[in-house]
Amino acid sequence: MTWYQILTVIGIPSVITALLNWLERRAVRKEKAKEKAADKTDALALGVQALLRAQMIADYNKYEEKGYAPVYARDNFENCWVQYEALGENGVMRGIHDKFMALPTREK
Repeated sequence: MTWYQILTVIGIPSVITALLNWLERRAVRKEKAKEKAADKTDALALGVQALLRAQMIADYNKYEEKGYAPVYARDNFENCWVQYEALGENGVMRGIHDKFMALPTREK
């Protein structure tokens, strides 16, 4: 058997196997990177939702104590509510939203 024949029999399958292994590792790395990015995106969405919730609760407590919520405060609260709801609202905040929107806009 010549060197050419030996390389053909041993070399080509080895190169193909190595190439396939490299492609598989690359695909796995890409998948892990996608999963990590998705986890970060979920964490960011949950963090923003938590901040919106905290802001709305603080606003509700402030204006409920005053007994009224000026129009600008209601607009701001409603904007926070729309974004909060888009992130996946929960039932607790719906009650606070309804109570806040029921506050009069002027001091009695």
